[in-house]
Amino acid sequence: MYDLIIIGAGPAGTAAGVYAARKKLKTLLITEEFGGQSVVSETIYNWIGTKEIAGSQLAKDFKSHLDYYNDDDILTLLSGNKVENVMKNDDGNFTVTDSKKQEYITRTVLIVSGSTRRKLKVKGADLLEHKGLTYCATCDGPLFSDMDVVVVGGGNAGFESAAQLSAYCKSVTILQRSKDYKADKITVENVLSKDNVVGIVNTNMLEVTGENFVDGIIYEDIDTKEIRKLNVKGIFIEIGQIPNSNIAKDLLDLTEHDQIKIDPWTQKTSVNGVWAAGDVTNVKYHQNNISAGDAVKALEDIYNYLHA
Repeated sequence: MYDLIIIGAGPAGTAAGVYAARKKLKTLLITEEFGGQSVVSETIYNWIGTKEIAGSQLAKDFKSHLDYYNDDDILTLLSGNKVENVMKNDDGNFTVTDSKKQEYITRTVLIVSGSTRRKLKVKGADLLEHKGLTYCATCDGPLFSDMDVVVVGGGNAGFESAAQLSAYCKSVTILQRSKDYKADKITVENVLSKDNVVGIVNTNMLEVTGENFVDGIIYEDIDTKEIRKLNVKGIFIEIGQIPNSNIAKDLLDLTEHDQIKIDPWTQKTSVNGVWAAGDVTNVKYHQNNISAGDAVKALEDIYNYLHA
């Protein structure tokens, strides 16, 4: 019987594991890998306390910090494993089942399984990922200073990325599939008012071009059927995220976008004894530092719950 099972080991899972160990909660942390989405970023500039760090190194640091507390009496790490289901038992405890059909019993659960970026599925996109095509303007944007770049996606996330990029990129072009932007009107007006930002609607992405590095993107004008190419060095994809919430879809209340609904005051979910934090939740902003902070908030509440 565990006091707590943590599912995931990105920024949120790592922070939760460290705090759980320091509070001496008997904890099992289950994860496929350490680092979460950060592991794929070449350089991260916004991890507090570090000027810049490779995503792969940050993942190693996460694991190292958790290994420091790795003790079967306090914190047990189970990596290379995937949780398939979380179920509440009749006695109020929970059964967590992994992909190897192993079952673990716990008094509380913290789901910090993150999300997966929705991929741009066109010719060349997979081959040039991390070679000019990226999914994080905050992490990778500074690498494209004084360059022409494209943001694919006209929602709030796309416009926020474009606003960030406009500060150091030569030009930013926002490509939106439908005829209307999905972002808030005032956001659209503010961002498109910048001298180096332009938006194009009714576009259908066809191909990302380049040999060793991105040199352009080809799209179709949906109205005229004209094929056009933009010569750019960077392509930032903001077409949404897919929360890794499937493990709890039959247990917890989810939003229409499959995010776990939480109380932002405590990180509690709709089921007593289950908390969630990070990108798998309906939190407004998705950032490493926010995920870590929300997980700490959850741990404080879990500790109080277990010792009430």
